[in-house]
This record gives sequence, structure tokens and C-alpha cells, in this order.
Amino acid sequence: MSTKLPLVSGQQAIRAFEKIGYRRVRQRGSHVRLRDDVNPDHPPLTVPMKRQLKPGLLRKLLRDANLTVAEFVDLLR
Repeated sequence: MSTKLPLVSGQQAIRAFEKIGYRRVRQRGSHVRLRDDVNPDHPPLTVPMKRQLKPGLLRKLLRDANLTVAEFVDLLR
């Protein structure tokens, strides 16, 4: 059975992605661009600084970062 997608803010998502090697490279307005220079399999991510990310966007970010929902939930702790 799959883990339910959590409700997270943009800031919480960025902190979780930073734990797996992403780093902030720039910010334009309310969007933060993240890049992983160590692992070329991770494409750059753009995360909006919103109170709550929509489920579709969060799923896309997880797919691009090669993370499962369960792995992402563990990174939030």
C-alpha cells in the first residue's frame, strides 16, 4: 500500500530536497530554483514558496527527484 501524499509548504519541500543534495541556486519572485551538482540524474527543480503545494506539483517534484512518497515523508522528519 502506498503512503499518502503529505501536505507541505514550499519551504518544507526545499528543506527535504536539500537533505538529498539539492542546493538553492537562485530565486526569482516567489520561486526557488534548486540544482543537484553531485547527481546528474536529478534535474533542476523549481519550487514555489507557497503555504501549501498542490498534490500534482508535489508529485512531479518527487518524480523528478527520483523519490517515493515514503522516502519524502522520511526526509520531512
